[in-house]
Amino acid sequence: MSAPRRPVEVIRPGDRVLFEADEEHWHGAAPNRLMVHLAINKGDDDHDVVHSLNPVTDEEYATTPATG
Repeated sequence: MSAPRRPVEVIRPGDRVLFEADEEHWHGAAPNRLMVHLAINKGDDDHDVVHSLNPVTDEEYATTPATG
């Protein structure tokens, strides 16, 4: 899991991660790990539920920690 203003973090089973409304972030499994993503979102008049952003580049993906 990562965001422009945060370092890359390893997320393990059972971990919870919170992002504020409109905070850009990305997440994905490591090359050797499976990830299931469950999101609970509350939209309102000022915030859409989902903003799709550009895919992560291979270079950005490669910065993911090898452990996890």
